[in-house]
Amino acid sequence: MDTPPLSGSDSDSDDSLVTDRELQDAFSRGLLKPGLNVVLEGPKKAVNNVNGLKQCLAEFKRDLEWVERLDVTLSPVPEISGPQSPPQDKNQKAVDPEDDFQREMSFYRQAQAAVLAVLPRLHQLKVPTKRPTDYFAEMAKSDQQMQKIRQKLQVKQAAMEKSEKAKQLRALRKYGKKVQTEVLQKRQQEKTHMMNAIKKYQKGFSDKLDFLDGDQKPPARGSKEGVKGQQTKKGPNAKRRYKNQKFGFGGKKKGSKWNTRESYDDVSSFRARTAHGKGLKRPGKKGANKRPGKRTREKMKSRKH
Repeated sequence: MDTPPLSGSDSDSDDSLVTDRELQDAFSRGLLKPGLNVVLEGPKKAVNNVNGLKQCLAEFKRDLEWVERLDVTLSPVPEISGPQSPPQDKNQKAVDPEDDFQREMSFYRQAQAAVLAVLPRLHQLKVPTKRPTDYFAEMAKSDQQMQKIRQKLQVKQAAMEKSEKAKQLRALRKYGKKVQTEVLQKRQQEKTHMMNAIKKYQKGFSDKLDFLDGDQKPPARGSKEGVKGQQTKKGPNAKRRYKNQKFGFGGKKKGSKWNTRESYDDVSSFRARTAHGKGLKRPGKKGANKRPGKRTREKMKSRKH
C-alpha cells in the first residue's frame, strides 16, 4: 500500500529523526570524529562596487543652493582644557566608541561647531533664525486629540481636588472629635470635682463653699498631702466642732444634770431676795403709764366740754 504524502512539518520532523538515527549509528560505529559535524564557513569577501556607488550618488544628488540644503561638514569644537589638565595628543584617537558619554559629547561639540559656523552665514543671507512672537506652529496632534487630553486632565484635576477636600474634611472631623472629647472630659472632671467637694462638705471634712462658684480648679494630685496637713493643723473640722458644741467634749452624758450630795448642800449661790422678788428696786425704772379705760376717757372728754 502507498502511504499518503506527509505535510511539510511532518516530513521535516521525519528527516530530522532519520538524520539523528544515522548520526547515532555512525557514532556507535566510531565513524564520527571531532570536527566532522561542524559547518566551516570561509572568510567573507569585501565587495567594493565603485560604479554602483557612483550611480546611487548620482540618483539622489541635486544641484541646489546651500540655503535649500543647509549642509555643513566641520570638525568638533575643541574641548576647553583646564589649567591642570594634561595637553591632548593629536595623534591619539579623540573619541572612544565604547565610551557613551565621550561619544555623546563629541556629537554635541560637532553640532555646536556647525551652529557657530552657520549662524553668521544665515545672517548674511538675511534668513531669520528666531521664531516670531506671534508664530503658531502646526501641532503634531489634531485638535480633537488635544481636546480629549484636555478633558482627561480636567477630570484628573477635579478628582485630585475632590480627594484633597475629602482629606481636609476627614482631618477637620478628627480635630472636631478630638476637641469635643477634650471638652467632655473637662466637664466630667469638673463634675467629679464638684461632687467630691459636696461630699466632703456634707461629711464635714471641709467648710468651704468655693466649689459653688464653678471657677475653682481641681487641686493637683501632688497637693493632696499639703491640704491634709493644713486641715490637721487648723484643728477639728466643722462637723466635729458642731457635735462638740451640741453634745460636749466627751465623758458621761447621761445624768450629767442630776443633783448630788455636794450640789444639794452647796447653797452659796442662793439669793432669797432675788428668788422671792423682794430685792431692792432700781431707781429710775418705774412702771410704764397705763392707758386709762374707755369710761374714764369719756368722762375726761365731758369735763373738758
